[in-house]
Amino acid sequence: MTRTPLTPLLLAAALVAGGGCAAVPLHDLVIRNAVVYDGSGAPGFRGELAIDADRIAFVGARGAGRGRTELDVRGKAVAPGFINMLAHPEESLIADGRALSDLRQGVTLELLGEDSMGPLSDDMRALLAKRQGDIRYPVAWHTLGEYLSMLERRGIAPNVASTVGAATVRSDVLGERDVQPDAAQLGRMQQLVREAMEEGAMGLSSALIYAPGAYAHTAELAQLATAAGACGGIYMSHVRSEGDRLLEGIGELIEIARASGAPAEIYHLKAAGRANWGKLDDVIALVERTRAAGVRITADMYTYTAGATGLDAAMPPWVQDGGLEAWIGHLRDPATRARVVAEMRDPAPPWENLMLRAGAEQTLLLAFKNQKLKPLTGRTLASVAGERGQSPEDTAIDLVIEDGSRVGVAYFLMSEGNVRRETALPWVSFGSDEAAPAPEGVFLAANPHPRAYGNFARLLGRYVRDEHALTLAEAIRKLAALPAATLSIPDRGLLREGYVADVVVLDPATISDHATYDRPHQLATGVSDVLVNGRFALRGGQPTGAATGRVVRGRAWTGRPGGGCRASSSAWSWQP
Repeated sequence: MTRTPLTPLLLAAALVAGGGCAAVPLHDLVIRNAVVYDGSGAPGFRGELAIDADRIAFVGARGAGRGRTELDVRGKAVAPGFINMLAHPEESLIADGRALSDLRQGVTLELLGEDSMGPLSDDMRALLAKRQGDIRYPVAWHTLGEYLSMLERRGIAPNVASTVGAATVRSDVLGERDVQPDAAQLGRMQQLVREAMEEGAMGLSSALIYAPGAYAHTAELAQLATAAGACGGIYMSHVRSEGDRLLEGIGELIEIARASGAPAEIYHLKAAGRANWGKLDDVIALVERTRAAGVRITADMYTYTAGATGLDAAMPPWVQDGGLEAWIGHLRDPATRARVVAEMRDPAPPWENLMLRAGAEQTLLLAFKNQKLKPLTGRTLASVAGERGQSPEDTAIDLVIEDGSRVGVAYFLMSEGNVRRETALPWVSFGSDEAAPAPEGVFLAANPHPRAYGNFARLLGRYVRDEHALTLAEAIRKLAALPAATLSIPDRGLLREGYVADVVVLDPATISDHATYDRPHQLATGVSDVLVNGRFALRGGQPTGAATGRVVRGRAWTGRPGGGCRASSSAWSWQP
């Protein structure tokens, strides 16, 4: 691969063609000898791409003109930048704005979701500061818009966007208690949603197996989604059950979409627990039947058989009433502890118990705050319980108390066959559900799930190239154009003249993930160059360190002409 800055002589020669006087276009950058995948799902073609400033100026077989800089990619694939539909770099971007684990896979836009970094009451700001782990930072913002602007000022390589969390606005108004809002409180929550939408949020998101989100009833969520939908936003949800009540959980999301009029997205689609693997057929049928009826449902996924979350997903929501500190206080009470242990062993609990479905042998410890517990990183809960001479349930409780945190864990829950099948579903995009770390510094203090370093490369290497579960053109569509359309972003996700120049150069023959559960801090390979807003964030496989990223804001953002929330969402177009 060569990059040739043009000399003055070559610049002069570029102004004439064939010895005549016809002007030859001169661009900031021309990419030559590419196999161009425009993101639409169409097959790749041999072609050229030209960029001026932050926009694509030309895409075609030939005729791009000359570039002040030229990049000969020698037959590699050139694609629109990938959109991570569920990302958690809220803190990792503060520590390292490069988002290297994702950048090395071609990700140019991180969508933050499930919860959000604003709006924050003064009490919430104090708790966020108190509960920080290895990454420490001042909480110098109150609103979601202020947080996003802070990231942009600090300098980040990828673009970022965010939803506003249903649990965030709930906590702002109600605290972290298991209580229901009265009419005035619900009105205040809706107003906070509207304010976040006008600050640029893409929609509303929820995570309904975790406290305090689990305390919200369907009607409350529908009212908040209605507020987001009236601002042109989407509703995105970690549904209330991905296992024993999977169909009911998706049914609730559909009900909220119908009631609110907002499009809806199922976060990290899965059938969790061996007893539930066979439900995927019914899930697909339900979603496709609903889509055919005109309700706008999509989903995203990660390409692994284990999820990663905390030990809060192994304990009943009632014991977590009041927040982390109250939860730990409740667990110290012997009578409460005995009740919790009994409910953790209930074979059919009325709440989502991920440890029950995975088993202690398939529950992997990933992240601790307490330095004394960090040597347990990478071990199973079963092995630690055996070493301590305790039951897995008692060990989980003690680890939460000793660490003063939810404790990061991975639960092995899914079927490889289901994962492979889901990758090809036309309405499914991809999200890592992880931070965006680097294999250095503070990030080495804990183990992430390997999806942080490999989710997108694994799709293109394993499922496209090796297993032929879907074509490369279709995978790129599902990584770029589909999520852009789902989020109603009008000028990203395609290689098209006038679109923002978020561009990835990759080698389909070599792209691979290398991160494992034992050694997760392993960068993917096969992506050589990434442009974000027309500037190199990755060049020749190395990060440039340039602050190429921007905040990508939703349609209600008041900073653009015609912004602001509207009386209804009917004016907004949407492509499934």
